[in-house]
Amino acid sequence: MKSVPLQAYQRTQLRRGEVKKLRAAGRVPATIYGRLAQPQNLELNVKEIAYLINHSASENLLVDLSVANDARAKRLALLQEVQHHPVDGHVVHVDFHEVAEDEKVTVQVPVETSGEPAGVKNGGGVLEHVLFKLKVRSLPKDLPEVITIDVSALEVGKSIHLGDIKPADGVEILGDKHLTVVSVAVPRTEAEETAADATATPGAGDVEMIKEKKEDGTEAAPAKGGAKAAAPAAKADAKAGDKKPEAKAEKKK
Repeated sequence: MKSVPLQAYQRTQLRRGEVKKLRAAGRVPATIYGRLAQPQNLELNVKEIAYLINHSASENLLVDLSVANDARAKRLALLQEVQHHPVDGHVVHVDFHEVAEDEKVTVQVPVETSGEPAGVKNGGGVLEHVLFKLKVRSLPKDLPEVITIDVSALEVGKSIHLGDIKPADGVEILGDKHLTVVSVAVPRTEAEETAADATATPGAGDVEMIKEKKEDGTEAAPAKGGAKAAAPAAKADAKAGDKKPEAKAEKKK
């Protein structure tokens, strides 16, 4: 992965109101951290960082960070996390992870497919994309932006597993080699789809059983016969409640 240059500046505005003014001035607060140095607060030009993010071929972005008026003016860093405004989508905060050129790093890399599977073209199968990201480890300069898998020869009922993918030199794909990445599934018949829908959809006559809670908090078992059986019991309780207790006559002394 080729690194791209990015200018950064030291940031002293940390309070909420100060950060709000910073964003209003066209700057984005950022933080860089890593084992090479203590975390440091930075600020970026919002247009520059937005341009890099929008024109990157992958969500993994390696930058040559130049920090103005700093003792460590040059940093090699991976774009770790980007926070966007929930309404307008503008970048509101960026996290960088500083890395060393000679140190291997582990990142998630997106997976894409190329070509039309033979099982889809000739056999009426359906291409199923199971894993959309793969965990890889390499030196920063060797990190792939995306992993592309050629599925042209994939027949119906066949799969490409993690162990079948041949990464570029210096790149190691991590994980269980037997995991399926993409496959071509056998097309389901109309009868099978109807049966699957009938199994998933509850019948119109199904009744949901609701348990009532007693006053002490325990659940009471539902009455046999459903609502019809519960109704007479409720009426009986009501009649019992209407009866007034008989007063005992006092014996005359």
